Amino acid sequence: MRPEIGSTRIAVTAGEPAGIGPELCLSLAETPWSDRLVVIGDREQLAGRARKLGMQVEIVDYRPDDPPIQPLDGPALTVLSMPLPNHPACGTPDPANADVLLTGLQRAIDGCLSAEFSAMVTAPLQKSAINDAGIEFSGHTEFIARQTSTDTPVMLLVAGELRVALASTHMPLREVPDYLTTDRLISVLEVLERDLRRRFGIDRPRIAVCGLNPHAGEGGHLGTEDATIIAPAVAEMQSRGIQIRGPLPADTAFSAPRGKSDAVLAMYHDQGLPVLKYAGFGTAVNVTLGLPIVRTSVDHGTALDIAGSGSADTGSMLAAVELAARLADQ
Repeated sequence: MRPEIGSTRIAVTAGEPAGIGPELCLSLAETPWSDRLVVIGDREQLAGRARKLGMQVEIVDYRPDDPPIQPLDGPALTVLSMPLPNHPACGTPDPANADVLLTGLQRAIDGCLSAEFSAMVTAPLQKSAINDAGIEFSGHTEFIARQTSTDTPVMLLVAGELRVALASTHMPLREVPDYLTTDRLISVLEVLERDLRRRFGIDRPRIAVCGLNPHAGEGGHLGTEDATIIAPAVAEMQSRGIQIRGPLPADTAFSAPRGKSDAVLAMYHDQGLPVLKYAGFGTAVNVTLGLPIVRTSVDHGTALDIAGSGSADTGSMLAAVELAARLADQ
């Protein structure tokens, strides 16, 4: 049974049309959430994917003036159609679709900013196809932050009670040490601590901060960044009364009982996310903190190799919708 939630709509962007995003969206038609979702994608492409998979899903055109929760008969999806120039074969992204895909993403952002939608959920996009179209695109997190004038977006992955935030996101590993500064880490920690309270309802969040180097620098013998960059940021937050520990060796920061921290801050993408995905792949949710809107996403990519096969795991998409609804009502 669906938890008691508010009555406004949630926008769901259908993601890369050659990937599993469309079938993840179609799977939502048979969930208790379907009557409050608006899928932003190509109506005909979604209908074609449903036919390919033998799914009986009625496509209902979105009308903004309709009631926020739209009664639906049987498996159905409300779709705000964004026609694509090309309908690619499963597994073969077409850069010609990049502009429309980003326009759909912008439509969801604008709808959230205007309160037309209470939250947005994003299916995965194929970054390489967008870049091949000559458009600089490093990911949803950075794009949404730019379009909402957000200075410090923070990527947070959630798997049950395990929450892992990132101090840096999609960048080459060799650039991370220069990217991290004490001021930047303080800004990230401010967003993380505030949104754990504001979005997740945790009164006094407990945060564990990973070191950058093995053994958190081993007293300077394995790098100085932990002592000169990370430790001062932790000390500043402690001086404000924040419950925070670190820098901790990353190989042990996750092994302590989870009850000792409400979130772990990792310094780079592949320091924190392998642990999170090992613990909850397929049910984990990506949340962007620091935004003026609620945005969640799945914890995986476009899965081009299985698109159209009907074998995609829908667990993370459903979890993303459920968490978006819950966060929107905080």
